[in-house]
This record gives sequence, C-alpha cells and structure tokens, in this order.
Amino acid sequence: MESILITGASGFIGSFIVEEALKQKFGVWAGIRSSSSREYLRNRKIHILELDFAHPNELRAQLSGHKGTYNKFDYIIHCAGVTKCTDKRDFDRVNYLQTKYFVDTLRELNMIPKQFIYISTLSVFGPVREKTYQPITEDDSPMPNTAYGLSKLKAELYLQSIPGFPYVIYRPTGVYGPREKDYYLMAKSIKQHTDFAVGFRRQDLTFIYVKDIVQAVFLGIEKQACRRAYFLADGQVYRSRAFSDLIRKELGNPFVIRVVCPLIILKVVSLLADFWAMRSKKPGTLNSDKYNIMKQRNWQCDIGPAVRELGFAPQYNLEQGVKETIAWYKNEGWL
Repeated sequence: MESILITGASGFIGSFIVEEALKQKFGVWAGIRSSSSREYLRNRKIHILELDFAHPNELRAQLSGHKGTYNKFDYIIHCAGVTKCTDKRDFDRVNYLQTKYFVDTLRELNMIPKQFIYISTLSVFGPVREKTYQPITEDDSPMPNTAYGLSKLKAELYLQSIPGFPYVIYRPTGVYGPREKDYYLMAKSIKQHTDFAVGFRRQDLTFIYVKDIVQAVFLGIEKQACRRAYFLADGQVYRSRAFSDLIRKELGNPFVIRVVCPLIILKVVSLLADFWAMRSKKPGTLNSDKYNIMKQRNWQCDIGPAVRELGFAPQYNLEQGVKETIAWYKNEGWL
C-alpha cells in the first residue's frame, strides 16, 4: 500500500482529497494543525499527523519521527494555506515561507516523495488578457494583483527552482462544492432575497467543482506527471449572473433584489472591511485582496494540457455542481 500525506486535510479541498485517497486504497495521513477541526476526518483508516509548519524545528522533529516509524511518504499533496488574513503579510508567511520550510525539511530528511503536489490558484496570473477575453495560458507572464496570488506564485517559483524536484502544480479557478463557505454566503444572501453583482463591464467567469480537482490530482498520480503545472476549470465560460441564477433555481426561484455595486464603492467598502478586520483580529469575507479578485474581468484559462496529458475530463458543469452543492447545504441545515 502506497502512502500519501495530505496537508490541510481538514479544509474544504483537502477533506475531499482524503476521501478519494481512501477509496483508491492509499495509506492516508491527514496533516493538520493541533487546533484543526476533524469533522470530515472521522474514518478510522485515516492516520492523523499534527504538523507545525510555522516552526521549522518542530516540523523537522515531527517528520523525522514519522520517518523513523513508517519511512517517507510516497506522495504528498500540499493543500495547507490561507485564503484570507487580517494582516496581508500572513499570506507570504503561510503560503510561501511555510511551504518553503516544509520542502526544505523534506529535502534535509531525505523524504522527497515520488510527487509533491501543490494546490495553487489561477490568481497567480492576475488580470491577464482583460481586453481580448482570451484564455490565460501557461505561456503568459504572471501578474498577481493580490497578496494571496503573489504568495502562491512565490511558492510555485520556489518549487520550480529546485533541480529535479518532482512537483506537480494545479491552478484551479473558482472552486465550489459542499463544505465551501464563501459561495454558501452567496446562497444565503439569495435565500434572503438579495443578490449582489460587481461592476458593469463584461465579466467572463470560470468555475470548477471540488470533485473535479480531486479527479485531476489522482490522474496526475496515475500518469506520473512531473515538473508540470496545470490550469483546472470545467471547460466552460460563464457570465457574471450564471452562478446566482442557478442558485435561485435550486432554491425554488425566490424573488431577489439585484444590487449592482460600482467598483469604486466596493473598493471603499473593502478598505473599511480591512480596517475592521485589523481592529477585531478576525478576517472578513470582503477585503482589499478580495476586491481585486472580484474586479478581475477575465477568468478564462486553458485546460488543454491537463486534458491531453492527464486525460482530465470534468464531470460537472456549473448546473450539475450547483445542484449537488445546494442539496448538500440544505441536507446539512446550512440553508
């Protein structure tokens, strides 16, 4: 039985990867913080491994102890990271520096796996091809305009800089599905009869259902991909109202008041939200980083390499994915 470590295993994407790894008969290790929820990690076959990425000496002891008992991991899927912070410097500290500490420690301990899979983001490219609305490709130059995107890009570049390091990078677009909380807030707002849109200029959106990310990850393992980066989306392009319209459909078409927020007003609100988050020490859903993401007009990306090289074939379009997601929210009492 091959072993696999999934960091960030208690999170949205990580918990789904854990479930698929169990189905595929891997020996599964869930890498989590001591404070992490174990709500989606209750299967008795899951081995829990607490990892302290913030403190290299602690991390070295934890990984060394594992190696002494079980040997190294065959595969590592690094999902751990942050998507919202009260202090923008934390993006760099967690998403970049802690990834660097992790990889450096693996190299020091001779624990480099067959594949080191890094879950990145389309946001590493930022507002590319905004005038032509053509898909972003791997040949484009990254221009991240968020602290989040920059931190992920720095981690990518570090992995790519290590000679022979067996990385595989996945850059998903907007990820949604059961257990996800940001799109849930949209559904909650629509249920309460309010729908928000941002800006008046055309916006081309792309999405990927969480289970299709999981599919791509395990196809990459099966195909023994190495030193490659792939964009992930469902292969279709949607206009700005598509997601909310589908949510309304699944909620029985409640009446809604549609509020289109000009970008300048959203920017002011996001700056105020930043100030409040710093005062309260609690990250909010809206912030200046999120503002830059919401104002981006072109989210198309080229998934051709993943299709050709991995055999990636998205199983969910937006309508199917939203249907399953809203059903889960209802069943769990979220809506």
